[in-house]
Amino acid sequence: MKIPMVDLTREYEELKNEINPAIQNVLNKCNFILGEDVFKFEEEFSKFNGSKYAVSVASGTDALRIAILSSGIGPGDEVITTPFTFIATTETISQAQAKVVFADIEEDTYNIDPKSIEKKITKKTKAIIPVHLYGHPADMQKIMDIAKKYNLIVIEDCAQAFTAKYKINGEWKYVGSIGDCGTFSFFPAKNLGAYGDGGLITTEDEKKANIMKTLRNHGSSQRYIYEMEGFNSRLDTIQAAALRVKLKYIEKYTNMRQEVAKKYEEALKGLCITPKVRENARHSFNYYTIRFETKEIRDNVSKYLSENGVANQIYYPISLHLQKAYQHLGYKKGDLPVTEKMQDTVLSLPMFPHLKDNEISYIAEKIKEALKTKAAR
Repeated sequence: MKIPMVDLTREYEELKNEINPAIQNVLNKCNFILGEDVFKFEEEFSKFNGSKYAVSVASGTDALRIAILSSGIGPGDEVITTPFTFIATTETISQAQAKVVFADIEEDTYNIDPKSIEKKITKKTKAIIPVHLYGHPADMQKIMDIAKKYNLIVIEDCAQAFTAKYKINGEWKYVGSIGDCGTFSFFPAKNLGAYGDGGLITTEDEKKANIMKTLRNHGSSQRYIYEMEGFNSRLDTIQAAALRVKLKYIEKYTNMRQEVAKKYEEALKGLCITPKVRENARHSFNYYTIRFETKEIRDNVSKYLSENGVANQIYYPISLHLQKAYQHLGYKKGDLPVTEKMQDTVLSLPMFPHLKDNEISYIAEKIKEALKTKAAR
């Protein structure tokens, strides 16, 4: 049996009778750049997510870059974030000429540890970028309390966590509506995926939103009049049209992911450490990430699954503080022990709303078989 990490064809088959006409409508109008579907999508997204403003851009990376710049982060500033993330989180900090500062993570959620954040704060600290990794929200109550105490900006990296929720001050809120900004990716494999790249930034601040709109369009809010240097970072109208269709079904698909996660948990009982979901959080399950006791066991299971047609992935095998790209920051092995333990023991399994029961059973059976091999003992 062949099981991919994500099967986008199953979703498309279900939605194509709405997606195809939506795209055809854009083709008929030939309004491909900042067309009406872009602005309608931004309105619908902000309403859904509970954020006042939503500014679409060309990618999740650009969402981070523009959120950082519109927040006034620049040379001489320090930004605290997690090393257990995709490099877009940190390269955009460096590209703003600010300094990346890594904090350790929590073992149960894989997210940045608020206790570690507070230890890293200096007079130069300007912001915190928590990443809601795999779809589980970071501990935003503690992070926002720290930000308030030290007057810091909070930019939520929600690339893997659209529809995830967190209960803060007694109120359930979608991620991306808690900090000063939220950034989202519409990479095809995400919970809300486009048919290409795409991204979006949320904020409650009108001034920031206007700067974001200017930055995404070459620093121009009026044609050929430039207020600043900016970027070519506009969400294509065709992508916005498809995303508008998918947005209508996002809660349905999130609930389907929850069901898949429950079935995984039952099938994998006693075989590995399955994802924990805290009481004050709702996991979006962009990824279903399990963990083993040792690297040897994890690597053996990964190899065995691959040999038996089951796609799997390690997010992330070498944490950013140990990568060559960040050697200049001076981190060494042992500096962030929880992160280093997790990088050696996590494994992500296929996860998408239409994953079938027999596929989950097959995956669990292959993990069980892998654990019986000599290399896993």
